[in-house]
Amino acid sequence: MRNDIAKILVSETEIAEICDRLGKQLTIDYQDKEPILVGLLKGCMPFMSDLTRHIDLMFEVAYMSVSSYHGGIASSGDVKIKMDLDISIKGRDVLIVEDIVDTANTIVTIIELFKHRGAKSVKMVTLLDKPEGRQRPYQPEYVGKVIPKEFVVGYGLDYNEFYRNLPYVGVLKPEVYNK
Repeated sequence: MRNDIAKILVSETEIAEICDRLGKQLTIDYQDKEPILVGLLKGCMPFMSDLTRHIDLMFEVAYMSVSSYHGGIASSGDVKIKMDLDISIKGRDVLIVEDIVDTANTIVTIIELFKHRGAKSVKMVTLLDKPEGRQRPYQPEYVGKVIPKEFVVGYGLDYNEFYRNLPYVGVLKPEVYNK
């Protein structure tokens, strides 16, 4: 698995520093609020788990399963909700937790949905931001690291459901997905 990685883009140490920095900022920004952190499955799991240990306030956790990548390395542009929230967000401050923002198709769709459902506020925290991949205008409020337009895996990010368990984010060798 590690032999399929061309280079490490975000190390384990850097991920830990990002989680600490973002957690401290969220603690300040959501002081006196009780937000709902909504993780977008499956990629958010490692980041959300590590990030929440650095947020020093009361919050609820919920999950959605959404995807615009239906296999392969490029977004289809067709956002599908595979599993919806099981709690109401009406009148609540919602913080979406995501592993990466690339095309912004998924996140813009989810933000619009949450606003339609009556959320008081909707913001996003992402480990990685890949602005060169945007198909829709969007800027996350909280960004761990801006990365170039390369296909990355690890720390929750996958290629055909594999590589999520790498403890870092790495660039996948093109020969792996160009078979």
